[in-house]
Amino acid sequence: MTEKELRKKAMALPMQPGVYIMKNKDKKIIYIGKAKKLKNRVSSYFGSHSNHSLKVIRMVENVDDFDYILVDTEFEALVLECSLIKQHMPKYNILLKDDKGYNYIKITKGDFPRISECKRIEDDGAEYVGPYISGFSVKQAVEETLKIFKLPRCNKQFPRDYGKSRPCLNGFMGLCSAPCAGRITKEEYNANTRDAVSFLKGGSKAAVREMTRRMNECSENLQFEEAAKLRDRIRAIKHLDERQKVVSINVPEEDVFALVNGKKKACFEVIRFENGRLTDDEFWIIDSVDDMPAARFELIERYYAMRSRIPSRIAVDGDVEDEELLRQFLEKQRGKKTEFIHPQKGEHLSIVKLCVQNASEHLAQSEGRLGREFTALEELAKLLGLPKPPEYIESYDISHTFGADNVAGMVVFHNGRPMKSAYKRFSVKGFDGQNDVGSMNEVLTRRFDHYYNDEEGSTFKILPDLILLDGGQPQVNAVLPVIEKMGLNVPVFGMVKDGKHRTRAIAFGGGEIEINSHRSAFTLVSDIQEEVHRFAISYHHKKHKKSTLSSSLLSIEGIGEAKAKALLKHFKTVSKIKESTVDELAECPSISKKNAESIYKFFHNM
Repeated sequence: MTEKELRKKAMALPMQPGVYIMKNKDKKIIYIGKAKKLKNRVSSYFGSHSNHSLKVIRMVENVDDFDYILVDTEFEALVLECSLIKQHMPKYNILLKDDKGYNYIKITKGDFPRISECKRIEDDGAEYVGPYISGFSVKQAVEETLKIFKLPRCNKQFPRDYGKSRPCLNGFMGLCSAPCAGRITKEEYNANTRDAVSFLKGGSKAAVREMTRRMNECSENLQFEEAAKLRDRIRAIKHLDERQKVVSINVPEEDVFALVNGKKKACFEVIRFENGRLTDDEFWIIDSVDDMPAARFELIERYYAMRSRIPSRIAVDGDVEDEELLRQFLEKQRGKKTEFIHPQKGEHLSIVKLCVQNASEHLAQSEGRLGREFTALEELAKLLGLPKPPEYIESYDISHTFGADNVAGMVVFHNGRPMKSAYKRFSVKGFDGQNDVGSMNEVLTRRFDHYYNDEEGSTFKILPDLILLDGGQPQVNAVLPVIEKMGLNVPVFGMVKDGKHRTRAIAFGGGEIEINSHRSAFTLVSDIQEEVHRFAISYHHKKHKKSTLSSSLLSIEGIGEAKAKALLKHFKTVSKIKESTVDELAECPSISKKNAESIYKFFHNM
């Protein structure tokens, strides 16, 4: 069907909840969606694409037909949509792919069972605990378990090697019960292994509770040696718990989600807590998203379609579209109550910030950047209300001496770093005198004339994501009409300084945005303001020096800029040049006898 035919079909749909199924020319399902009102939602695809993301435009280009299923409620539509997506895995639905490897804990059979981590289940009669997503967590859990219960890590095989050699270093250090030296019986070894497996399956609290009961029982029966062993294990487990409380929360279970959006890519991150401790961390690099609340809804829904455990509490770093609907859906899947939280303070906020920081770092690494730079850009975007972190920032400053030698400097920060190849200098030409506002208007007009008129390859052809002006609201007001007249959509803000010439706030809309409490963004804006000021000042000094030369040395017949520079380099000051004799002037490199006479006559009115 043509897009016109598809729109006509969509306009005939009822205003009821339902699920729509997009198909390509081969009748293959490429997208499945839900809607409160099918007619409004489906018809929005086939018409103007001005509000559509690139991903949606590409999807619509491939649609040849669509089907739909009516339901009674939006909740039923969500349940059906999720079920159909699982069944058909449409190309344009899969933001997250469940392609991460799984990890297991393996317990072999036999007289001396061994505990180890592995990547797959084999048909070998062994017992497997898992699956787990994090290979690091599995390895750490196995290492700690073997240490606490003093089980061997070596490659020796028992009972073949039982009692046939001296213990290794672990045996001497008391980290292994050393069955190789016959220090432990088969029965004791198996009891230790059973305790270790219980610890892995039930967690530390259950293990400590059971071992405490047995320790007390041994003490009552005067089995002090066995009681001491159990006491030492309990201490080791509690010591491990204390170490793991570095990152912890005071709830039994919680998942924390963060979505960090870049210009081309985004990172979706989840940190999982069980028994109050961080147990897993996963992230996905996906295409940049246009609607953050809608993306969070779809990503969280997709995540729990891939994972069996849904916690009692879910912390999120921002708004979630139809949050109540998603909560009801997850509660039905879980069979128990689930709540969404948006922390504003305390330990939960610090955990959300940790999740955002990790997502920023992963996204930065995928784009060859540093995490702190991306964090600063993300923070600045939120502070200024920008849809995405500004990848390309231009900043401008005016410099002059009491209205003389007016110049402007333009610096560029790309991905949070100075891009010196794109720096530009402007000599203000429209007027003389002190007028920073008029100068800023002229400079930005000329800059965007270059944008429209320069050939491809010029850095002027790059449209900035953000413009920062050195100055307050008057400078912003001078530039906004230029942006509007040029038909551009570039956000413009001013950088306000305090009495000590340090960054204090950002000017916009007649007010100010305080940035001191936003450390990453504050540091970035301060660096930009210092850099553009330095660049503008250096150009002004150069021009002012040349202007000074023009009023004296360059006015002398036969003296150009090169010879004027040679004179200043040789004599240091104009005063010394004036005081010098003809012979002394002729001693300066590149100055002829005739030049020396012209200079002497000029300064002595001869």
